[in-house]
Amino acid sequence: MVLLLLTIPVFSLFAQDTPELEIGGALRFNYNLSSWKDGQKSRGGDFGFDVFRMSAKAKYKGLKLNAEYRFYSEGFGGAMLKQGWIGYDFTPQNNLQLGLTQVPFGITQYNSHSWFFSMNYYVGLEDDHDMGLKYTHSSEKWLYAVAFFKNAEELNFGSNSDVSNSRYSYDVGSSSDGLYRNKEINQLNLQVVRKISTNKAQHMVGASAQYGGVYNLDTEDTGDRYALAAHYELNSGNWNLKAQVSKYQYNTENPADQTNDVIAMTAYGAPYLVASEATTYTLGLAYTVPVEWGPISSLQFYDDFGMLDKKKDEYEDSFMNVTGVLISAGNIYTYVDAGYGKNQPWLGEVWTDALGAGTEDADWEMRFNISIGYYF
Repeated sequence: MVLLLLTIPVFSLFAQDTPELEIGGALRFNYNLSSWKDGQKSRGGDFGFDVFRMSAKAKYKGLKLNAEYRFYSEGFGGAMLKQGWIGYDFTPQNNLQLGLTQVPFGITQYNSHSWFFSMNYYVGLEDDHDMGLKYTHSSEKWLYAVAFFKNAEELNFGSNSDVSNSRYSYDVGSSSDGLYRNKEINQLNLQVVRKISTNKAQHMVGASAQYGGVYNLDTEDTGDRYALAAHYELNSGNWNLKAQVSKYQYNTENPADQTNDVIAMTAYGAPYLVASEATTYTLGLAYTVPVEWGPISSLQFYDDFGMLDKKKDEYEDSFMNVTGVLISAGNIYTYVDAGYGKNQPWLGEVWTDALGAGTEDADWEMRFNISIGYYF
């Protein structure tokens, strides 16, 4: 991370009397080989551009800025703001953020270890960012956050404009055929985490709640939605464990000719359907091994499991499991992952309905993925 100190004389009682600006970013490439893509298998996989991103962090007299802009290929949504907020530190423990900021739900910042994230990410419950106001308190024993989000990222300000598909985190939107046209509105979040430290470990036991509206662009009626989660994270020596159970439900006001059993969600330029009521189970375990192999300083081995247990009996549940290793070498971080999925759109040939109705007797598919990134 490049650190630029702007030494402008300032007279203030606040501890941060010197403006600071950090400029950083990353360039990542991906190699992937997917079991359901015959052409890709015959040519031994594909290696190409993943993302270039730029970030800026600034602070002065307790006022802060945090922004990250990403440039993906056009097929993955093109350019998009991942996060961007202004904030104020009342004290080192108490912070207020306004803008596109991370939703305080479940284990944050990530409920996973791999490049693929967990099942929660694909239904909008991991590393989600929305437009609103968030207050966070973090002390030695407690972490809690209260937030209000007016809506998800809004790029089209028309009276009944669809949600843009160019976004980093999954949000409610419209399907590719122009159906299920909904938007997230007026969302409240509460997250509470108790930190328990012992001589050998730190335990973080928490609960999260989320409630908001779902506005249908065709009927102009508003339904509601909620999500609840119980979560636990353990850090003990070189071990890290993440476990979470989440329950969500969308009560939509779709037109009469459209079912309320699914919603459309979108990110990276391509929407798909998701069951409107389900429970997710995620469990991830990682072990870090320090090494001295030239520039390589550590290897983190991990396994992340996720299940989407859909409420409707006729729907087929979704599964994913990612086994891999993160290789750290100076500023270069490389994820080597074997991602297995069943009724998972990113890990199988069925895209639109995998997280919705699913496919009966679907096969387990595998994507071998190597992500190489230089972070600066």
